[in-house]
Amino acid sequence: MTSAPAKAAPAPTSPRKPIQPGRILMYALLVVAALFFLIPVYLLFATALKSPDAINLATTWHWPAALNWASFSEAWGKIGGNMLNSLFLAVVATLLSAMLGSLNGYALSKWKFRGANTLFALMLFGMFIPYQAVLIPLFQFIKSIGLYGSIWGLILAHVVYGIPITTLIFRNFYADVPDALVEAATIDGAGFWSIYRLVIFPISIPGFVVVIIWQFTQVWNEFLFAATLTNTTSQPVTYALSQLAGGQAVSWNLPMAGAILAALPTLLVYILLGRYFVRGLLAGSVKG
Repeated sequence: MTSAPAKAAPAPTSPRKPIQPGRILMYALLVVAALFFLIPVYLLFATALKSPDAINLATTWHWPAALNWASFSEAWGKIGGNMLNSLFLAVVATLLSAMLGSLNGYALSKWKFRGANTLFALMLFGMFIPYQAVLIPLFQFIKSIGLYGSIWGLILAHVVYGIPITTLIFRNFYADVPDALVEAATIDGAGFWSIYRLVIFPISIPGFVVVIIWQFTQVWNEFLFAATLTNTTSQPVTYALSQLAGGQAVSWNLPMAGAILAALPTLLVYILLGRYFVRGLLAGSVKG
């Protein structure tokens, strides 16, 4: 008779490490900080869900006994068209400025020419010019080319103002792309546009994610250009929100509900692309 094979001894399990007090304190501080920053969000929802007669200083922090969802439908009726204006504005301006920034970054990082560094420094200087400093000449220029009052004039302003930051992001991103890729494509007979289309653009997704999140948020939330370069048919949602809160007798549930609706697109952008944001900021290109 053959003896039964001996059972293998179970692998020793390492004892679970105790949670360090410092880590517990860190998590506790993070929870407190998160709750602190969520206080305005709570107040926003609590006020939006109240009926107008239930809003007063004594009940500011009270959650409504009966939820008034009609605030959102009424707010949408007042700002829905402006939301569509903002969506068109943000999508078009973001895509245009991202493409221009990508081309600029590619040219400034891989096609060195006389004065490239000076040109790049001048473009970066545009990042530090406040909107108020250029508002009057910008207004006169937009009016002189016949785009004042239209959504396209606002798109042009945001595209031009977005070129410095998008160029900076893409130039830093393309600086990590090995020059050997461009040199090999050049030897194979590819030119400026062919190299960009076949070599550079396919590996630019992380950079585009960063630029799209940044630029979409900036364009969506901007107010000054919206108030000075548009008319009633092309005004974005930020200007419409200011009108909801105008006047002496304000139904505060409407501005709060409108603010929630206006924040949803940027929130969705961060939810869908947020995990790629830091990765895109730190990403280089192919290694080795």
